[in-house]
Amino acid sequence: MCGRFVAAADPDHLANLFDVADRRTDELPASWNVAPTMPVYAIVEHRDARYLVSFQWGLVPTWADDPKVGSRMINARAESVSEKPAYRTALRRRRCIIPADGFYEWHTDATGRTAYYIHRADGRPLAFAGLWEGWKRPDDTWLRTCTIITCAADDRLAELHARMPIVLPSDVWTPWLARDERRPGAALGMLSRPDTGPLVWHPVGDQVNNVRNDHPGLIADHSETST
Repeated sequence: MCGRFVAAADPDHLANLFDVADRRTDELPASWNVAPTMPVYAIVEHRDARYLVSFQWGLVPTWADDPKVGSRMINARAESVSEKPAYRTALRRRRCIIPADGFYEWHTDATGRTAYYIHRADGRPLAFAGLWEGWKRPDDTWLRTCTIITCAADDRLAELHARMPIVLPSDVWTPWLARDERRPGAALGMLSRPDTGPLVWHPVGDQVNNVRNDHPGLIADHSETST
């Protein structure tokens, strides 16, 4: 799964990287410990143009009675995303990219539980495969939320954790965002080759375990202190 990630990139940098036509969101504070229900940037398509927007992390289905269910829907499993009522319509109609500088996973062994920071070796942002949804509040305003799609970890990352967020390669960004592609099978096919080759990781300190801690020091390499 993906329960915490880093989103500290400048929105103008993200707009340039993902070739967006316009920013349709206020600037969010940089975060080195993004947790469920926090606002996050996302890239969506509308009328053949890309836009940088923001959603609350944790998808709230249109039919939900209470938006609090979103805190339990931060991830959607690729193996079942086309079948689950909470996600299947979004897979066809409301796909997005959620940019991240990196993400955290926790590994447990005989020595204890250690958090690792996983990121690209070149420092470029990751493009998580995401879905979004709109939920109408009682006052007729809209709450827009998102989820990150995960899959079984590849052979390298499986050393740390059984699952991982799907990182989309750049040649899949356009078809993934395309609103006119509504075939579930086609969407699932785009998730079949996560871009994990450039990923590297290192252990970090235990401050990341507490969501109230949020500063650049959270991603510092603790390889020296952990030996």
